[in-house]
Amino acid sequence: MRMLGLTSILLAAGMAFATPASAQEPVANSATPVANSAAPAATATPAVADPTLDASGQPRTKAAPGIGQPTADAITLQEQVTPNGREAHRFHNYILLPLITAISIFVLLLLVWVIFRYRRAANPTPSRTAHNTTIEIIWTLVPVLILVAIAVPSISLLAAQFKPAPKDAITLKAIGNQWFWSYEYPDNGGIQLTANMLKEQSQVPAGTRYRTDADGPRLLATDQRVVLPVGVPIRLITTAQDVIHSWAVPAFWIKLDAVPGKLNETSFTIDKPGLYFGQCSELCGARHAYMPIAVEAVSPAEFAQWVKSKGGTMPAEVAAAAAATATATQNAAAPAAETNAAAEPAATNETAPAANAAAGNMTGK
Repeated sequence: MRMLGLTSILLAAGMAFATPASAQEPVANSATPVANSAAPAATATPAVADPTLDASGQPRTKAAPGIGQPTADAITLQEQVTPNGREAHRFHNYILLPLITAISIFVLLLLVWVIFRYRRAANPTPSRTAHNTTIEIIWTLVPVLILVAIAVPSISLLAAQFKPAPKDAITLKAIGNQWFWSYEYPDNGGIQLTANMLKEQSQVPAGTRYRTDADGPRLLATDQRVVLPVGVPIRLITTAQDVIHSWAVPAFWIKLDAVPGKLNETSFTIDKPGLYFGQCSELCGARHAYMPIAVEAVSPAEFAQWVKSKGGTMPAEVAAAAAATATATQNAAAPAAETNAAAEPAATNETAPAANAAAGNMTGK
């Protein structure tokens, strides 16, 4: 009986101690869903929308007739949207064109006058004059003056075209391939693009993207546009993978050869937002005519958003983050230094006699 009573007491005690532990389990399990539900909110990061595309994924900027592209029956150069382009346009319209016109008219009138004045009927006895000093001085001096009038502005324009880009320039690397262009943005996290020509609707299978008038003219529209900011210097670097190509956009007054194994560089600044087209301007093979260039110029804010939508970074943001990290590191190191300094025992007047006594004992010994 005593054994049975002792056993009962032990069983009752064990059940009493086991009950609280089992009662805590639902509390721990109930906390788990809270942690799991908070995890998606912490890990989810909103994607940055591409500002150059609308809600349906189509380009917002549409090609405008007469802007950044050839115009039918036009006899003038395209409207220029870079400082060098406008200077070259003025040079062409106000210096070269008047000189060419004046020389052509003068030569034409001179020929007409010689034909009628010295024809056989009007001049039966030809003159035998061999030299005329005045005429020889004139036809030597006038061409020299004409060449000087052309050389001075053209040399300054040439120097401006190859002026090195400033430090805050955005770098665009254009790589020629047979037969398409690929691009890199080294200053923006290494963004890479590949641009191919958009074909006509009759040339592609059903359901495949084809060229529309909003994309650009035939043979000039691309499936990927180069996006560049307005008002910011652009450093253009060209090279090629196979043969010599040439990156040319007439509205920018840019034509730079892309040579395999070599880097060519120039710079320009776009002043006006819009869509501008160009082509490879170096005979590079059978499909040379199918290497178009499409550049979309946007505001600096839109360009920064576009860079983020492609997973890239802006140099200013990287520099600011690095500066903030350095400042935080310095601020964190300052309290630690102060703590270490405070931990060292300071010398007081009370410890001085003890130190002097110890020194005296050592001297006495």
